[in-house]
Amino acid sequence: MTANTSRSTVLTGIGTLVTNDPTVGEGPLGLIRDAAVVFDGGVVAWVGRADSAPAGDVGHDLDGRAVLPGFVESHSHLVFGGERAEEFAARMAGQPYAAGGIRNTIEATRNATDEQLEANTRRLLDESLRSGSTTVECKTGYGQTVAHELRSTTIAASLTDEVTLLAAHVPPPEYAGRADDYVAMVCAEMIDACAPQAKWIDVFCETGAFDRDQAHAVLTAGMAKGLIPRVHGNQLREGPGVQLAVELGAASVDHVCYTTQADIDALAQSSTVATLLPGADFSTRNKYPDARALLDAGVTVALGADCNPGTSYTTSLPFCIAIAVRDMHMTPDEAVWAATAGGARALQRADVGVLRPGARADALALDAPSYLHLAYRPGVPLVRDVWRGGELAWSAHTGHEKARALR
Repeated sequence: MTANTSRSTVLTGIGTLVTNDPTVGEGPLGLIRDAAVVFDGGVVAWVGRADSAPAGDVGHDLDGRAVLPGFVESHSHLVFGGERAEEFAARMAGQPYAAGGIRNTIEATRNATDEQLEANTRRLLDESLRSGSTTVECKTGYGQTVAHELRSTTIAASLTDEVTLLAAHVPPPEYAGRADDYVAMVCAEMIDACAPQAKWIDVFCETGAFDRDQAHAVLTAGMAKGLIPRVHGNQLREGPGVQLAVELGAASVDHVCYTTQADIDALAQSSTVATLLPGADFSTRNKYPDARALLDAGVTVALGADCNPGTSYTTSLPFCIAIAVRDMHMTPDEAVWAATAGGARALQRADVGVLRPGARADALALDAPSYLHLAYRPGVPLVRDVWRGGELAWSAHTGHEKARALR
């Protein structure tokens, strides 16, 4: 029998510990002051007051810094080629955003080599880790042929467990004016080929992309192959995306910038998470979601960075937290919960986004005494240390970085 060689790690000297477990601490964030946490065997073994902490094999004194669960990024598009800085500059000069720019990335992605796509995806995952994201969902959607989407799902699946087949992002150029034909191909061929590599099925239900019937066809075809639905919806105007997501029991509907009271009521009465993506609205000068109305109605809200080359080229959830507090009228507590536990809800995960015994030992330490500084000091790189599975994955103090695969 092989001996257990795992070593326990004790983090002490924590000024404020966010657990997201109200049973062990104060308020919805489960706050513990003057705290400690113990990692053992890749999971959280203990949380509580520092003066009651058990001994461990390795100790880290955090000298009054705040510790949070690792951020859970539930919406990203990382497998792509090229960039669209000129498109961004044109928008800032007054050109309105439309979904058509996605086709530029489709061309660049098709022209990229496997090695280029994998290297870029790894680069962005490393960048995400440095800003505190320890779980990252990754979508396809920039290939839009069977072969290219299979390539994208294969690359994503080699780097994260949370792979989404965004089979219907926009109709690619060769299907211009023939969205129904493209949807038929997706349902008959693409989903069959890519489903073994993916966990989720997604669609962009929006004017300029796919209508309700087309989106429904793609999502139900994916569900028939065991994939769980997600929806891009209500980003550019009121539309059917929210209602479709609720009808199909989707894990989340993302963007949700334009909603009716009926949409809000439907979300509040469902298990579907509203994932808000303020980075995209910031970069397109779009209307921000009415987070206050959603939260006050009892909707479960997550925050995502929506990293993509066209409308939100950021991997920083701290940046999104600051926007959510300043411009979407979320409290700092609500925004932090949405970027951690909310993201976990959107991925239907109970083992991340929380620091309680048995959860995965994913955490971050801020170079600040409180999580409030994430909104209070926008733009400042406050993430100092990041642990994944109980191991130090990155540290600003040492430059140590191990973000090769999010598993």
